[in-house]
Amino acid sequence: MAEVKKTAKKAPVKKVAKAEVKEKAAPVKKVAAKKPAAEKEAVAEVVSKDTPEVVTTPVAAAALTATPEFNLQEMLELGCHFGHKASKWHPQMAPYIYGEKDGIHLFDLPKVASLLEAAYAYVYKLAKEGKTMVLVGTKKAAREVVKEAAMDASCFYINARWMGGLLTNWPQVSRSIKRMEEIREGLATDKYKGYTKYERVQLEKEQFKLERFFGGLRGLKSKPDCIVVIDPKKERIVVNEANNVGVPVIALTDSDSDPRPVQFVLPGNDDATKSIKFFVDQLAAAYKAGRAAKN
Repeated sequence: MAEVKKTAKKAPVKKVAKAEVKEKAAPVKKVAAKKPAAEKEAVAEVVSKDTPEVVTTPVAAAALTATPEFNLQEMLELGCHFGHKASKWHPQMAPYIYGEKDGIHLFDLPKVASLLEAAYAYVYKLAKEGKTMVLVGTKKAAREVVKEAAMDASCFYINARWMGGLLTNWPQVSRSIKRMEEIREGLATDKYKGYTKYERVQLEKEQFKLERFFGGLRGLKSKPDCIVVIDPKKERIVVNEANNVGVPVIALTDSDSDPRPVQFVLPGNDDATKSIKFFVDQLAAAYKAGRAAKN
């Protein structure tokens, strides 16, 4: 009787059953984990599936040596086609929207490339004629991008804060820029040598404040001939002032913004740094090429 009981206890039926259940369940988990990746790929393919031949072909060809090439596949990978949530869209952006995926609007990239081509040609012509351009991007994702692109293209920029009245009250702004340059030159030389330590500290504080708001406008002698804006919804004061004084506006416009006050609309993702950098670099390259053609 004792032997019979021991034999019954050794039966490994339950362990085998558990192992089999785990082995059968494992493939189910792997399949479930792949679903999000498949959805992301579907979002990326939505724009390009109808125009496969355009993806690898240059979209634009400007005059002279300024020949921009906008690869739609590159724009897709940088996330330029993503808009805002469909529930927050602006109806006036409808002509630029290709479709919707998972509640997010997707821009029509071939149309975006065409609009970017037109803006590129305008900036190129502007620079070739010796006119000025100001890049404006005060949101966190755009600050460094705007500064680096402006310095590389030798144009002006604002990346801290737009001072109200910069265009509509230009005489006062020009005096502030002149004052900033005077203090900078004076501190670098012996102009303020006879000043007390307290007076010099006050001048340094004034210079720091002026540099923050007007440092990117050093050398600007008159109102700019063109304004490039990142996110016209955030920079609505800039757009309004430019419209009041007749200065053309080029704007990277997301699906939640009103494109009507903008002369050159560039539909695109204005939140991702990579997307912002793509658009800003193209316009900066156009300005740089125009300056080179002028010389």
